Amino acid sequence: MTQVTPPVGGDLADAPSGDGRADVPRVYRLPGVYAPQGDTELLLANLAREELRAGARSLDLCTGTGVVAVASALRGARATAVDVSRAAVTAARLNALRHRCRVRLFRGDLEAPVAHERFDLITVNPPYVPCEDPALPARGPRRAWDAGTDGRLLLDRVCVRVPRLLTSSGTLLVVQSSLSGVTATLDGLRRAGLRARVADRRAQPFGPVMSSREDWFAARGLVPPGTRTEDLVVIRASRA
Repeated sequence: MTQVTPPVGGDLADAPSGDGRADVPRVYRLPGVYAPQGDTELLLANLAREELRAGARSLDLCTGTGVVAVASALRGARATAVDVSRAAVTAARLNALRHRCRVRLFRGDLEAPVAHERFDLITVNPPYVPCEDPALPARGPRRAWDAGTDGRLLLDRVCVRVPRLLTSSGTLLVVQSSLSGVTATLDGLRRAGLRARVADRRAQPFGPVMSSREDWFAARGLVPPGTRTEDLVVIRASRA
């Protein structure tokens, strides 16, 4: 029998917007699927500021529980979501049903299942945590956050491959950590022909994963010794 974790969201579901916080739809999470956290909340807050007309085509990559895709669908978008994890796709399907909204779901590598389509709004919360392993995990919970020694194995691919999926007036929102090269993301998106800027930023204490790597981050020069916080950053990029 499939094990389903109780709905997550908690106090975040009632948090006011306007200070980098946003309403987070309550969702079910299967074991191994990334739970909505501070980066999810910040991405949702910025999504809420975007004009999203009824029938607009939205795409959420690395969708996890599908919470961002669900939020887009609840605003009337024709939502599509992709994740490499079978459990994540299943969780996203359950959560679309829970909220009685329609989300088209694919299991695949980043944008590959929809590479020939175009979207008005694309959101991405990719794995971005630097780790000692230079390769992406093939399985297990670390696949939801680990992204190579600089945290950019997915971010660099997003910069190269995702801009071509935007319509002529489309917008891309990417959330990442300050430890994984904000300038590199801005430069990469600009090389792809987009106008890119930091749209939002919020300091957040290290969680369990980041805390366990605090000394390694310092040894790599990613943070000063003793640092126990990171900045979560939303980058907005568009053709217009």
